[in-house]
Amino acid sequence: MTSWVDCAQAHEGHEGHAEQAPNALAVSVAPEGAGRIWLAQARQGQVWVSLLDATGKPLGRETVVNPLPMKVAADGEARPKIAVGPNGHLYVTWTESLKKPYAGYIWFARSTDGGKSFEAPYIVHQHRDEITHRFDSLHVAANGIITVAWVDKRDLLAAKATGKPYDGAAIYYAVSSDQGKSFAPEQKLADSSCECCRIAMTSKPDGTVAVLWRHVFEGSERDHAMAEIGGTGKPVLVRASYGHWKLDGCPHHGAAIAVGEGFGYHLAYFDGAGDKPGLRLARMDGQAWVSSPPKRIGDLKRNASHPALLSVADKVWLAWQERDSSGFDIVAMVSVDGGRTWGAPSVMLHSMTKLDYPQWLNLQGQVSLAVNTSDQGLKVLPFAK
Repeated sequence: MTSWVDCAQAHEGHEGHAEQAPNALAVSVAPEGAGRIWLAQARQGQVWVSLLDATGKPLGRETVVNPLPMKVAADGEARPKIAVGPNGHLYVTWTESLKKPYAGYIWFARSTDGGKSFEAPYIVHQHRDEITHRFDSLHVAANGIITVAWVDKRDLLAAKATGKPYDGAAIYYAVSSDQGKSFAPEQKLADSSCECCRIAMTSKPDGTVAVLWRHVFEGSERDHAMAEIGGTGKPVLVRASYGHWKLDGCPHHGAAIAVGEGFGYHLAYFDGAGDKPGLRLARMDGQAWVSSPPKRIGDLKRNASHPALLSVADKVWLAWQERDSSGFDIVAMVSVDGGRTWGAPSVMLHSMTKLDYPQWLNLQGQVSLAVNTSDQGLKVLPFAK
């Protein structure tokens, strides 16, 4: 059995391991207004988008996003992303892996005709040095504002050139206010982010976008930080977890975030500190920026990891992956009181072959889990109401 310790050691530092080959499991999904599902995946250097019904059955429409093939990152958190705007437009981002190790560009494309075709894709960021721009995250707020965030190493390389110390990488983001026709010049959200963990994003009804990422705090403590984008003023970094996990390397365990009902945010993340490492669940109030005491979730002995969150009013759904020699499980549980108490966890899917990370879908009120499998393709699992 591979433990979280083995995983952290194997992935020590962004430059400490070989880049992964494209993985057919690494897909993204997004709900459509009619209760259907959009699926984005990489195949032979191209990003493909297809429409599925609420059960995951293909509806016969599949469209290529980038006509010219390139080396598309498709493993773990580095996978094509897809989102649907309030106007029904489709938005897709992906990372092109460049010739230099760990270097990449973040690409964007949109469809304004219901996925029948995509306009010419373009690179989101204006900085074009062949360095790390990777691990993109895509979010569309209710007001139609599109935010793309990614891990960026331009400041690390600039610091090295002048002999100055610099921990980790940085988080950069770019915003489109014209439905994806263009993006404003990118801005730096924070220095000293972790090098390869998922960037989680959500938004409030007023369009404020919240970003959650693993951060390298003083003393190489790899806890989580978050910031809000939108409104007036520059985004302010807030510490969101206090596990004080000292690690000189990236653990490849991304977090999840969802808006709470009337108080702030739900957070789920992996913490490797202390004698009981594992998944944690907490609430952040979003005003005084005080987090509730984190709740331990999942089975540490079965490598519980990669959480997913969905929040609708007072109901909150949480899912994660567990694995050991007996196979892979997707486990889920629900809270009906805003995350104050939780029902018992239940196994939604078991497989002897590898499973992708879980992703929640709200399909016209029916909450379902989407999980890509090695042997049966995409599985859509309704969560009992």
